[in-house]
Amino acid sequence: MSLIPSFFGSRRTNIFDPFSLDVWDPFKDFPFPSSSLTTQSPETSAFVNTRIDWKETPEAHVFKADLPGLKKEEVKVEIEDDRVLQISGERNMEKEDKNDTWHRVERSSGKFMRRFRLPENVKMDQVKASMENGVLTVTVPKEEVKKPDVKPIEISG
Repeated sequence: MSLIPSFFGSRRTNIFDPFSLDVWDPFKDFPFPSSSLTTQSPETSAFVNTRIDWKETPEAHVFKADLPGLKKEEVKVEIEDDRVLQISGERNMEKEDKNDTWHRVERSSGKFMRRFRLPENVKMDQVKASMENGVLTVTVPKEEVKKPDVKPIEISG
């Protein structure tokens, strides 16, 4: 058994090999909702794995999340402990197909939550959030940092 995995050779399926490319999931065949991430629709899976961009400008911290198909009522923006910004959301989808001989209802759901600890120089009482075309934008303004007064000191000598 080699200690270096072979990515170009044959696929190994040895359960005793720590570098085996096949991962065994003991809960794969159980009907638990948490283990069914691979059976979710691509839309729900993308929603659960929502990425949020954090950009710092001279005036503010700006957070942007791409949430297509989500309404602003399904998204929460909260401040915890005076310094933690929490963005969360939940989506429930139901697709129904009917025919003369059969009736099918397909349901999927997904949740996401991201937390960000903000720096000391922000105005927590002026946080603004807006949602437009499926993009959530949260703006946290910065406090103006006063530059210290510098007085020249004459050097004698």
